[in-house]
Amino acid sequence: MGTQIIRGLHNIHPNHRGCVVTIGNFDGMHVGHQTILARLKENAKRLMAPSCVITFEPQPREFFAKDQLNVPRLMRWSEKYYALSQLNIDYLLVIQFNKQFSILSSIDFIKEILVNQLAIKSILVGDDFRFGKGREGDFHFLKKSGEIFDFEVEDTQSIFLNNERVSSTAIRKALINGNHHLAEQLLSHPYTMMGKVVHGDKVGRELGFPTANIFLHRSVSPLQGIYVVRMHGLSNKGLPGVANVGMRPTVNGTRMLLEVYLLNFNENIYGKRVCVEFCKKLRDEERYPTLDLLKIQIAKDVEAAKDFFTESGEL
Repeated sequence: MGTQIIRGLHNIHPNHRGCVVTIGNFDGMHVGHQTILARLKENAKRLMAPSCVITFEPQPREFFAKDQLNVPRLMRWSEKYYALSQLNIDYLLVIQFNKQFSILSSIDFIKEILVNQLAIKSILVGDDFRFGKGREGDFHFLKKSGEIFDFEVEDTQSIFLNNERVSSTAIRKALINGNHHLAEQLLSHPYTMMGKVVHGDKVGRELGFPTANIFLHRSVSPLQGIYVVRMHGLSNKGLPGVANVGMRPTVNGTRMLLEVYLLNFNENIYGKRVCVEFCKKLRDEERYPTLDLLKIQIAKDVEAAKDFFTESGEL
């Protein structure tokens, strides 16, 4: 069946009541998130209740940052939904984070949403969880409320890797530094981006390197530059390639774009949904004075990608 999306508090129905819940952004779905979600499913099975993840759109920090947003999302909304579906979470409740919701007190959040609308049996949160107007609510307040309103409250301890707390922030830092091995450890899999292949301006084709273009649908990207990649979703194994993530300054690009040139591949894939796995950063994006110089650099990037996949035995 997959995960059922509940779009907004007004779409909560009687059959959604009596669930076990967890709350958070779950950006990146890293190993800490995976631990919480595994525990959520255990509680749901024990209490014979549906599992429910509560998240917010926009994310609270995006709402408060307004136009000053500089923290990229690791995952688009559709990627997060796909990941939760793969884990067989029953419900995903998406609450619109607006001015009215931002001033809701912690006690009103508990009474109006968790108790009156959802009638939760259990709630599981991270040990740093804060909620309500001004982030006034914390785990201890939630625990006391559970005793009053008769629901279980459980926290999960942070997971550490190399003495650093596993977090979405740590993954962003690893990606910015080009440390894809660390990002993979934090995520339990390589970092990927998903999207649909769309028509571009065909500059790559003119340069002799036709690319699959994917709009990122993000205000800020967690990655920028030139990367060795694998593209999944077109065959039974990842196809080797080289990708550019950025604004394409040499051709005066106006929006953030992911462009992938696939090695030894020449098929029409417009409209296909694909998943791009980032293996290694080659360099930062640059502006070149002429298209000929850009073409020379792209050829060097392609050779670097071929060397990577020859070494791995894929070419």
